[in-house]
Amino acid sequence: MQSLKQPRSWFGALIIWTVVLGMMTTHAEDLIELLNGAKLEGKVIAIHREAREVEFESTIAGQKLALKYDYKNIHRVVWNDKEYIVTPKAGSTSTNTDTSTERTEAEVKALIESVGSTNPDWLASTPVEHPPTLDLNWPMPAPQPWNNQKNMGQYIWDRINPNANKWRSGVRLMYHLLKRHSNNSQLSQRIKRTIGGMYFRFFQDYPRAAWWWQQAGPGTEIHNQIGLAECYFKMGNADMAKSLLNRTGTSLGKIKLLGTMGDTDAALRQADTFARVARQPHEAWLLAGDICRSTDQFERAIAYYQKVIDGPEARNKDYMRRYVGRARDSIESIKRFELLDISKLKDGVYRGDSLGYEAPIHIAATVQKGRITKLEVTQHREKQYYSAIRDVPQQIIRKQDLKEVDATSRATITAVAIINATAKALTSAPQP
Repeated sequence: MQSLKQPRSWFGALIIWTVVLGMMTTHAEDLIELLNGAKLEGKVIAIHREAREVEFESTIAGQKLALKYDYKNIHRVVWNDKEYIVTPKAGSTSTNTDTSTERTEAEVKALIESVGSTNPDWLASTPVEHPPTLDLNWPMPAPQPWNNQKNMGQYIWDRINPNANKWRSGVRLMYHLLKRHSNNSQLSQRIKRTIGGMYFRFFQDYPRAAWWWQQAGPGTEIHNQIGLAECYFKMGNADMAKSLLNRTGTSLGKIKLLGTMGDTDAALRQADTFARVARQPHEAWLLAGDICRSTDQFERAIAYYQKVIDGPEARNKDYMRRYVGRARDSIESIKRFELLDISKLKDGVYRGDSLGYEAPIHIAATVQKGRITKLEVTQHREKQYYSAIRDVPQQIIRKQDLKEVDATSRATITAVAIINATAKALTSAPQP
């Protein structure tokens, strides 16, 4: 799920609101659906945040017209193959919300109840799919050894999370389990939290994620509470998010979200606190570096990344290799930013790589007439990347810049690796 107001994130704002979509890659026609039910196909020319209107080009009665539509008359916009809800209808089953106007607490709660409590349109037609060997009783802790064809949590981690074509069936499986175990309150709560997490991670469906997390109760897993806080923020109420965050302890997720919300000082304080008490401070330092980098505090960012390189050994050599590799790639990327002027690049295909979570992520960027016209991840071994593999390249093409890209809070490592790989590629010579 996306929103027409993108919050300040730790690579800056996601979209400049008057961006012209001529820089976009080829996609299906855009669409505007008005509150009266009328639908128009064509192309979104620009979204004017301050004026609260969408400029839209469509062919009406054989004439190509560019018209402006006020937010208050729009139900939804399909833009660059993604749906954005501007004004929810009563009982709407759409998954996306517009946070271009901050919502009151009452409005957020109403949105969660009216949209979040409904099923998505695709759910009923999605079959229940799973290996016949899968234990639907979902015992905890999972029996040893690791077996993603038997143990539910491991099946979700290994088979559903990394495969976008299994996301809908994964949600459908959870609904099936919820019905099956309706008399088991403890397991039902776990399933509800899993459904909330899936709506959040896979679809950025904040009303439904919030609804399911609220139904399950806070539980003891802090990442669910952080996720619920992010839902409140993405739906337009930062105060609700901060109130919930204030009731949670220091965590990596809290650091990320504070950075996403633009509360840089609080995020860095949390990062420093985490680093002081954690046996393994490297991830906190990496996050702090990313947050400084997003606010153009490059020297401070490099200092945090250097802490990772000079810091204590991690719990194993593989983890240390990842931490140090990411820190070095980020330092190099910052230095390359200063050399990068996309408008002066020669036409051609530029290739680069940077360390992700599992292994290097390889990208290929096509430049034509001083613009990035295509950017794709050509090779990776990431598992828990969610939508970053698709969304980050699209953002870079939209922005024609690497500094103001939203490295989504639940796929940070992958997103930063794509950005670093692109910086490395575009400051090198084009390749065949």
